[in-house]
Amino acid sequence: MSSSTTWTVTGMTCEHCVASVTEEVGEIAGVTGVQVDLSSGSVVVTSDQPVSREDVSAAVDEAGYQLV
Repeated sequence: MSSSTTWTVTGMTCEHCVASVTEEVGEIAGVTGVQVDLSSGSVVVTSDQPVSREDVSAAVDEAGYQLV
């Protein structure tokens, strides 16, 4: 059963930002999909099992942005 969680990321200003966040979050074990909405800053993470806030935060930090 897949789960979907929505997070908010600050600091994204362009499509390159979206691509960076999508790539880093997509590398988390179990993640099957990442949808980033630049205008709202929302990041929807779909995964095989729930993904921890710590994992998402670390991936977003690695991309150069901040999880709210």
